[in-house]
Amino acid sequence: MTSNGNENHEPCSLPLPVSEEQWQAIVHNDASYDGTFFYAVKTTGIFCRPSCKSRVPKRENIGYFSEAQHALSANFRPCKRCKPTHQRLPDEEWIATITNYVDQHYHETISLSVLAAISHGTPYHLQRTFKKIKGMTPNEYLQKIRIEKAKVLLLRSDEAVFEVGKAVGLSNIPYFITLFKQRTGVTPEAYRRGRNQH
Repeated sequence: MTSNGNENHEPCSLPLPVSEEQWQAIVHNDASYDGTFFYAVKTTGIFCRPSCKSRVPKRENIGYFSEAQHALSANFRPCKRCKPTHQRLPDEEWIATITNYVDQHYHETISLSVLAAISHGTPYHLQRTFKKIKGMTPNEYLQKIRIEKAKVLLLRSDEAVFEVGKAVGLSNIPYFITLFKQRTGVTPEAYRRGRNQH
């Protein structure tokens, strides 16, 4: 006799691996599976219905929960697009999810459309809502984080300026130097020299 995992068990704190059948339901946005499971995207902290029309995540980044409440208990947030709990995620929580993603992935190529796709929203709505809540655009926030990380690397390492730029996701070195100077008032090299003199 097999157990379906729902009998007298506490909800799992982590999503379970998806089966091939569940994976196919997600890939094909199969609404007939809605309510039978919810898939959670570990890299974004968001969970969805199988029929969600958002970009399909990598299989290794997802798992499933049998109930929406289990996903909520494991600190996953409901998708803004498919609304798996039938409730709209508050804008502040949605933007917090996005800033957390940027904080962890600043060194990768990130665009407004990428952020909209991973957060299950539209670029226009994301841009407007982000600016309303954070007082800056998603791109300005990304630049701020990259420059903060670059400042730390410049002080704590002997890496060349171009290596520091690459490490924070700014591999176009003239752009990195220009942006750094706009944000700090000095070039990366001058910043390193000035701090090391104290």
